[in-house]
Amino acid sequence: MKRRFLTAEWRNLLMINFEIDPDVLRPLVPPGTELDSWGGKTFISLVGFHFLKTKVLGIAVPFHRNFDELNLRFYVRREVDGEIRRGVVFVKEVVPKWAIAAVARWMYNENYVCLPMDSKVQLPDAARGLAGSAEFGWGKPRNVIHAEFDGVPVTPEVGSQEEFITEHYWGYVKQRSGAVLEYRVEHPSWRVWQAKQAKVQCDVAGLYGPQFVPALSGVPTSAFVAEGSTVAVYQGDKVGEIS
Repeated sequence: MKRRFLTAEWRNLLMINFEIDPDVLRPLVPPGTELDSWGGKTFISLVGFHFLKTKVLGIAVPFHRNFDELNLRFYVRREVDGEIRRGVVFVKEVVPKWAIAAVARWMYNENYVCLPMDSKVQLPDAARGLAGSAEFGWGKPRNVIHAEFDGVPVTPEVGSQEEFITEHYWGYVKQRSGAVLEYRVEHPSWRVWQAKQAKVQCDVAGLYGPQFVPALSGVPTSAFVAEGSTVAVYQGDKVGEIS
């Protein structure tokens, strides 16, 4: 088994999801994988969350253990000896720490950038009838995703859109050599709160490119907040070369 490269807790994951024309994503699909879909539809997600208690190869790096992350991701799948591996591809990932972005670009060739970030999460108190909210901001001028939610979190139903979005346990990223790196992400199923309201204020064209404006400027298909859990990201394998 591959060694754990990173361990951490991912908490309070605000996931805002949009249907997108698959032709927009096809140029970004790593060779050897194919777009994954739910209900015949293709999705892209803006995800903000708290990255906590981080260790790299078992070592905690001072001042780099707890931080926010915001990423734009979509969903792919790969068949290996009859096993369907459902994974994610990141369009861009934002963190507030320069060193974290640099290591991620170097080790995985992921498109990490360093920008100012802030967040505020208030979990609901069902017993007292208090609602919750989650907000993640990044960049200057400030971009933001926000959601309001209440009640208690529940485990997504099998076959639901929430299960589809949260349960992809592989990552895929094209390398400088032309190979594709496949790495495993391990965590239990997450309970989620359905968002009652959600909003996105974002310079989509400037951050991600004009091809994403139609999808990310529309009404979200769904939005929810996942509790999160401890996670482990394993060292990857190169799974192919392209010319």
